Amino acid sequence: MALLLVVMAAVSFTVGGVYMKLSAGLTQLVPSLLVYVFFAAGASLQTLAMQKSELSITYLLVLGLESILALLFGVFLFKEASSYGKYLGTTLIVAGMVIVRYGDKLPRF
Repeated sequence: MALLLVVMAAVSFTVGGVYMKLSAGLTQLVPSLLVYVFFAAGASLQTLAMQKSELSITYLLVLGLESILALLFGVFLFKEASSYGKYLGTTLIVAGMVIVRYGDKLPRF
């Protein structure tokens, strides 16, 4: 259940980011209002997800998934340029998420 809430929070934050772009600097009323609606929804979902999991893990999972989704939305919705650097950076974010999540199980030196 917490993982579903994390995914929903990341999607909400990313959709809020899409509306940030569409709001043209908060000059367009409806997209501007939707920024706040989706960010509030994302924060609420993340808060619920944190009830039964660690702050650091939940927060980083949401941010990591949000980063991945933002890259995908940017490339596919807004036709932003993609590059190896963007994909490498996103891969490093995913690797960081895995390390944070499972780092306690890694061997110690």
